[in-house]
Amino acid sequence: MSVIWRNHASQLMEFVNSNNEVQAHLYLEQLMLFPVDIQDKIINDISHLAQCNCEAVSNIISQYTMFELK
Repeated sequence: MSVIWRNHASQLMEFVNSNNEVQAHLYLEQLMLFPVDIQDKIINDISHLAQCNCEAVSNIISQYTMFELK
């Protein structure tokens, strides 16, 4: 993953690990411009990780940033 995604993942992990869901939502909404339904999915996926690390979180973030090409 790129350095940018790892940085985003690190910050997001901090919010999720401290049970600060409001800050996690604000971070995803303001900085990364994700709609609320996608924010919920990202936070849910992160909270269900067996091992929460930057690589795993950045993979989740990148999954939701990939747009289907038609």
